Amino acid sequence: MGILFYSTNNKSVKVNFETALLKGLAPDFGLYVVAREEVPILPKQKILSMKNMTYPQIAFEVISPFLSDEIPSQELKELLDDAYRSDKIPTKIQNVRDGTYIMWLSNGPTYSFKDYAARFFGRALNYFLGKRGLKRTVVVATSGDTGGAVADALLGLGNVENIVFFPKGSVSDGQRRQMTTLGQNIYAFEVNGDFDVCQALAKSLLNDKEFAEKSFGDKDRLTSANSISVGRVLPQAVYPFFAYSRIAKGGEPLVASIPCGNFGDMLGTVIAKQMGLPISRIICGVNENKEFPDFLATGIYCVYPSIKSPSSAMIVSHPSNLARLIDFYGGHMYDERDPVTKKVLQEGVIDKMPDLNAMCKDIFSVSIDNLQHYKTMEEVYQKYKVILDPHGAVGWRALELASRSDKETIAVIYETADPGKFPEDVKRAIGITPSLPEGMKKQAKAKERIYFITSPPLKTKDGLKLSDEQVAEAKQKIDFCRNPL
Repeated sequence: MGILFYSTNNKSVKVNFETALLKGLAPDFGLYVVAREEVPILPKQKILSMKNMTYPQIAFEVISPFLSDEIPSQELKELLDDAYRSDKIPTKIQNVRDGTYIMWLSNGPTYSFKDYAARFFGRALNYFLGKRGLKRTVVVATSGDTGGAVADALLGLGNVENIVFFPKGSVSDGQRRQMTTLGQNIYAFEVNGDFDVCQALAKSLLNDKEFAEKSFGDKDRLTSANSISVGRVLPQAVYPFFAYSRIAKGGEPLVASIPCGNFGDMLGTVIAKQMGLPISRIICGVNENKEFPDFLATGIYCVYPSIKSPSSAMIVSHPSNLARLIDFYGGHMYDERDPVTKKVLQEGVIDKMPDLNAMCKDIFSVSIDNLQHYKTMEEVYQKYKVILDPHGAVGWRALELASRSDKETIAVIYETADPGKFPEDVKRAIGITPSLPEGMKKQAKAKERIYFITSPPLKTKDGLKLSDEQVAEAKQKIDFCRNPL
């Protein structure tokens, strides 16, 4: 049997990739993850040979060891060739100064790095569903770019439909339209609350078997495409391999600086390092939602109300993938729940500490305040005529704040969104309004279809929390939008 994935809440619950992909979340509310010692290691020569490979070829070398027993090689190659066609999603590496590079993961259909994971996820899901003769409804919460990327990736796939929740007033006009103008099998919901409320709503529905049975006639109908899904994590391990193939000259170590929200990119890079990619350090830049750098500094994890930021896709106070990261370093994190209702009572409870020393050796994390977003964008434009978006600015500034050893001669910053998606922020920083990407120009004139969840969230001392009224309204409106009168 090939590589198995276990729940972060119960290591004895082991499933193959297909099952983990279809379920989304483990039955015990844990996230599916590969044991660190079972992560396949690629030979050094294989890694060095990637300099002559295309992006889909590199993706095959990275992903196939996890799936060799589940998708035949030729079919996986075809799936990846389709997902990462160079005319649909070109990946560019730009040398800005000496050993500092930017990897532009922002040239796909929705101009966000999330296109990469979503396109693999959608095609893999459709593949397995087709084999089984099944249908699935993908439930997604988004803080900005995930919703549009997943929606575009799933649009028109025969075995899949998509329900996406986005927070009212917290996504840009362009981001919203990437979800609301597609129609067909894509259903977009504006939620009265922040991203954490949207994410709690998605998790609530994913574990509501009674609702799935009643509304869809299939208790297993609902699955996830958020960072919650292992189908989103694996393709994010490909980025640093591609960057290394285009940057490294002869096996020198790489520093990867990543703007982090729900920690999917960062976790993928941690997996790449475990697979043998010579990454000396992973830099995790966050905005003013600084729970993770505080945890690395103090060993104490506290979840605070989320804080608005120009890097809107990173307004996350409790990253889902943190539970996976802590598991990777030998610890255990879970959400405490009511034993009867299963509602979350306390998020991010750590009952077994990870190896904090090892984590701090591999990962440096720093918070970039809102003003520094704009200052960084201004400085980089003035010095190098490079226009960064607010998320890329976090990656750039975090790299500058991290001390580097003499051996760390090459560094790559993940630029995760087209600056044209954030015209007001860019203009405030550099005085120039970036051009809107072509696809978004068309969507700006397209008709929107939005469903609204207007019930208020609970207001607590720890911030906004999902309310029972919101869950009830979401169920009612999901039934309506799929089966209108």
